[in-house]
Amino acid sequence: MDKLIITVAVCGAEVTRQDTPYIPLTPEEITHQTYEAYQVGASIVHLHVRDDEGKPTQNAEIFKKVVSMIRERCPGMIIQVSTGGAVWMSAQERLQSLEANPDMATLTTGTVNFGNDVFMNSMPMIEKFAVTMKEKGIMPEFECFDMGHIANAMRLVKKGLVEGHLHFDFVMGVPGGIAANARNLVAMVDSLPDGATWSVAGIGRHEFNMAAMAIAMGGNVRVGLEDNIYISKGILAKSNAELVEKVVRIAKELGRPIATCDEARQILRLRGNEK
Repeated sequence: MDKLIITVAVCGAEVTRQDTPYIPLTPEEITHQTYEAYQVGASIVHLHVRDDEGKPTQNAEIFKKVVSMIRERCPGMIIQVSTGGAVWMSAQERLQSLEANPDMATLTTGTVNFGNDVFMNSMPMIEKFAVTMKEKGIMPEFECFDMGHIANAMRLVKKGLVEGHLHFDFVMGVPGGIAANARNLVAMVDSLPDGATWSVAGIGRHEFNMAAMAIAMGGNVRVGLEDNIYISKGILAKSNAELVEKVVRIAKELGRPIATCDEARQILRLRGNEK
């Protein structure tokens, strides 16, 4: 197995201070919690940002500021911006994060019910996102909330809209998306093309169970306060680093060493941090 790549999803778009006082909201807080997670084993940051009121935004200038701050504090870390934004945002608004010149960006490859909302991703929209990333030299991470999203991703590859190494993230356990369990994870992995890499983001109480399965199966892991605010049942995690440290402990018990940032770049066929 390759070494384990850990992605930290630091704040997302949904979690508020009413949910947990530990969610980072300002550029300084997001950067600091990213740095803490980087120090304990995270090699990728999955990045959302917030405005001055703590609300989700895809504002290009805020993304540029935070990306610059993280690059300064966390040399070599892979910066992956979200183009998902929040469910109510337009496609053009969501694309603003790409102006920050990240290493990677998420590319959600299908529409999915998202709690009481709908996360809309039509095929023309998906193709537009893919083309924009290709033009900017940004590696996409296919973000799959259901089985059909893998097939949609492969349509992009067949059309030549995505080239090079393919990396997938399975977001499992969102109400409305694919359920987080071993059978579904095996089915998703079995649907991947040869040579692709993958990670799992288990939502809420599923985070560490799915992480353990991914580690044992040779996949990779995404954790963070975006996906889950608890370190154990009923106990809030006090930082993103605390969640990363728990994954590192599980990986150690299962015999998977943790990838450094440089090793993660090699596994994902990413160029260096010259951006």
